[in-house]
Amino acid sequence: MRPLSLSGAWVHEPKLFPDGRGSFHEWFKAPVFNEAVGHPLTLAQANMSVSSRGTLRGIHFADVPPGQAKYVKCVRGAVLDVIVDIRTGSPTFGRWEAVRLDDRDHHAVYLSEGLGHGFMALTEDATVVYLCSEGYAPEREHGIHPLDPALGIDWPGDLTPLLSAKDEQAPTLAEARERGLLPSYEACVAYRESLGG
Repeated sequence: MRPLSLSGAWVHEPKLFPDGRGSFHEWFKAPVFNEAVGHPLTLAQANMSVSSRGTLRGIHFADVPPGQAKYVKCVRGAVLDVIVDIRTGSPTFGRWEAVRLDDRDHHAVYLSEGLGHGFMALTEDATVVYLCSEGYAPEREHGIHPLDPALGIDWPGDLTPLLSAKDEQAPTLAEARERGLLPSYEACVAYRESLGG
């Protein structure tokens, strides 16, 4: 697992073993994960979404503690996966990093508690699976508008973004900060340390 530019985020780039029947790869391996992240992945919920081309989901996050860490992989098609540092007080607050996830290279991303997450489907029926450290709890879930100009996320320009009504009405990063919705960097680091990371 390779750390990304935002602390608390990694990309897993597995070795593929193709043959005449198809291919094989290990998309999660606990010892490798534990060594990179510093603690085991607690699995509380597994999700799957199927999205039409242009669907834009996010930017989503949960209150910390406990937050919701995610290990994300695209098993069919392709998505542009985006991680956003929304932690107030973070040295990289407001920055984002994108990773292409697809069914060819089979990369996966892990984002720890307190980071924002979203993706855009680059193909029809793009299928994404998420391993989550905590179950869905609506009262702790929040969003940032994925097209917030202040974030300036470089979504593919050749696609018309398709947003849910909830994501369409999400506040900007500045509005979320003013409302006290954003987690603090200090709280996120403390929570990660409590997990052993």
